Amino acid sequence: MHYALPALFALFVWWFSTGLVIFLDNLPRRTFGFSMAAAGLVAVLSLAGLASTADEARVPGAYEAFFFALMAWGFLEISFYTGYITGPRQHACEAGCKGMAHFGHAVQASLWHEVLIVLTGLVVAYLTWGGANQVGLWTFLVLAWMHESARLNVFFGVRNLSEEFLPAHLAYLKSFFRSAPMNLFFPTSITVSMVAATLLFSWAGGEISAFARVGDVLVGTMMALAIAEHWFLVVPLPAAKLWHWGLASRREGTAPRRRALACDVPQEL
Repeated sequence: MHYALPALFALFVWWFSTGLVIFLDNLPRRTFGFSMAAAGLVAVLSLAGLASTADEARVPGAYEAFFFALMAWGFLEISFYTGYITGPRQHACEAGCKGMAHFGHAVQASLWHEVLIVLTGLVVAYLTWGGANQVGLWTFLVLAWMHESARLNVFFGVRNLSEEFLPAHLAYLKSFFRSAPMNLFFPTSITVSMVAATLLFSWAGGEISAFARVGDVLVGTMMALAIAEHWFLVVPLPAAKLWHWGLASRREGTAPRRRALACDVPQEL
């Protein structure tokens, strides 16, 4: 149970929280203020929870720290996909945009959000630094890695872009998506994730405390999910169906239409 239970817990919380973010971000825009306020409150409570569990080296503390880190991350996701915190560029590229200029525009489209991720990560590190329970910090770092790696892969080019999940008010981001069977960064991102997951699961199988084992399995499962998410980007599987229930909030007739954008490419959230 020290292996199966934390793995199933991590899988369920990841799946449900992702679907919930999709659901909230596809509601009518008049609801976004409430969603942001509620998510902000949850984030503050989660950061307080991470601080309170920093020295709790017991099995419940591992679960709590993991959960708090995911809830804090949920606020970051909602802040971006509601359009509240994105970047200074909020329009598509001009025709012919490519190369480093195009990459720079992509960075500008989410710059403030990337800064917020770094600042939140520093707060998480400050609240847990030196504590016996580092599960929350490592969970946040894995989530940040999943986020940055997926964004780079979508920019460089992958087969499955899952653009149907992108809210209509962020349609301009599609100009930074590229459809391609593979890109040169993909093998590197997969290798890094696989090495990290292997190390975490090997540590979990060692002679360690139940708390450490549960923590390693929780974080290792998140890294394994990062690997799965990356493969979902390139293999011809309908992985997006895992969260189609989140689109139930999108009213009929309000789904974003495919529209011609300058520098648009056919087809991360």
